Amino acid sequence: MSDKDFEKVDITIRSNTKDIFAFTKLVPNRIKRIKKASNESITDDPINDLAKKLHPKLQYLQIDQIIEETKSTRTYRLVPDAKRGTEQLAYFRAGQYLSLKVEINEEWITRPYSISSSPRESLEGYYEITIKKEEDEGFLTPFIWKSWKVGTKIISSGPEGFLYYEPLRDKKQILGLAGGSGITPFRSLAKSIAAGDIDAKLTLLYGCSDEDDIIFYEELKALEKAHPEKLKVVIVLSCEEITLKGCEAGFITKELIEKYADVANNSVFICGPQIMYDFIKKQLKRFNLPPKQIRREAFGEIKNISEFSGFPNDAVDKTFTIKAHIGGMVKEIPAKSTQSVLVALERARLAPPSKCRSGECGFCRTLLIDGNVYVSPISDWRREADKKFNYIHACSSYPITDLELIIPRTI
Repeated sequence: MSDKDFEKVDITIRSNTKDIFAFTKLVPNRIKRIKKASNESITDDPINDLAKKLHPKLQYLQIDQIIEETKSTRTYRLVPDAKRGTEQLAYFRAGQYLSLKVEINEEWITRPYSISSSPRESLEGYYEITIKKEEDEGFLTPFIWKSWKVGTKIISSGPEGFLYYEPLRDKKQILGLAGGSGITPFRSLAKSIAAGDIDAKLTLLYGCSDEDDIIFYEELKALEKAHPEKLKVVIVLSCEEITLKGCEAGFITKELIEKYADVANNSVFICGPQIMYDFIKKQLKRFNLPPKQIRREAFGEIKNISEFSGFPNDAVDKTFTIKAHIGGMVKEIPAKSTQSVLVALERARLAPPSKCRSGECGFCRTLLIDGNVYVSPISDWRREADKKFNYIHACSSYPITDLELIIPRTI
């Protein structure tokens, strides 16, 4: 439908009884319209065409620009690669992420990265993702740091994730709690609010451990200055020496949250490393907020799974065998108990499907034929039917015995 089509719709509400009676005419009127309709085949399918544009299975992108944000953080600007089939970028909602598919030494892996640019900028032809280099961040970030250059070709999913503002669900006042590179979706959100694309207000508490490693500091402060009625940005520093004016010292505690926000009248959005989630969870618990009032970004796989309650002590640091059925192939591979089933499949170069790596999206849904897994209690987003019929999410499941699985294949 075009805007003109919407303008032709004329809805008049009369009364409950008359409106209910009008439904009795719905089917007869529909039959009359069908009889009057042309019998020629419909050649255009605008709805499915639009759905493909908004929800592509893959997007082919290339790096157009690399921006050095801080000593340990870079922003990569991604544009469509028309030669490989992506002519325009899928639109998204501020706070969503892209799941990048990267091949390293003939091994396909995926990682989700929040989109740090605004949805409006995707209409201008680019996404931006902002990546912080951490010493213990596995092997993808060092690979990106070393290998990605202007012109590098990227394979991505369409926009995914649920850390976005929904006016039917969320309060008009948002409390954002960010840590480190977890600022990225809030930059997108702040830009959208400032531009008037989202009718809400944002109070952002942003925790950093290093004064000269605050991402987007100047930009966020400029947005706050230009739109004080919509945006409030508070930097919280945990370093020993603080020279930057207007910052809070320490961590994002209940007391600090209360200083800047009436939490009961806020929707709380959280994005940051796992250690921050663990800390913030305890602070927010003291407010007794309903679960629907708190939203968090998918933060990837659990790194200390053996420390969780219920993880069997006799399985710690053991290596088991996974018998994987994928396509017409059967392969036996090793799997460490403290690494997810997904990681084991990736290291065996089986190219399993995945997106969020947090148990949230269900894209890596896998049938467990035999054996036992430990499912992360904070990442178990399976449907009840999946639990009943032995489906697991490979990214949030950890082998505690030998396993036999049927793996869907997408690459």
